[in-house]
Amino acid sequence: MRRHEVGTSLYAGVLFVVLGGIAWATGQPFVFPSLGPSAFVLAFERDGDWNRSTRVVASHLIGGVAGLAAYTLLASGVSLTADPAAFSSGGLHLVASATLSLVVTSWGMIATDTIHAPACATTLIVSLGLLSTPPEVAVIAASIVVLVAFHQAVLSLVHRVVGTPPAARADG
Repeated sequence: MRRHEVGTSLYAGVLFVVLGGIAWATGQPFVFPSLGPSAFVLAFERDGDWNRSTRVVASHLIGGVAGLAAYTLLASGVSLTADPAAFSSGGLHLVASATLSLVVTSWGMIATDTIHAPACATTLIVSLGLLSTPPEVAVIAASIVVLVAFHQAVLSLVHRVVGTPPAARADG
């Protein structure tokens, strides 16, 4: 295995362990499915690009807000924690909520030039009633900010210790 493969894998895990520790210590959902792909993207393309970091945060915020708005408008009180019955009104409300949130999130990311595909998973998590209260969406936002801030701190430390930007190093 090449160093970049091992380094990317381990670094993605390190980014995720920080959030896992916060989730464990607080009992709050600081770990959710769309964070995995975001951690991977940051670990794989670890050049410290502030535009990428901003895009990650902004896109998940767009997804969280769009998901919450769609869920509140169309599916409040329904959740995908159990399979809805065929042709049920609850199932229809969830499908409508998910569809609206995906459309709004996609539009919002394109309009703001903050495209980051994992945010589409965030909007579905919220719009399907899995993490769909304002405090849960705030935890989602905090998770993304912590993930990106920790990533930037690690890159800054590496830059100071090694003396070169991470992108300039050979990953062999």
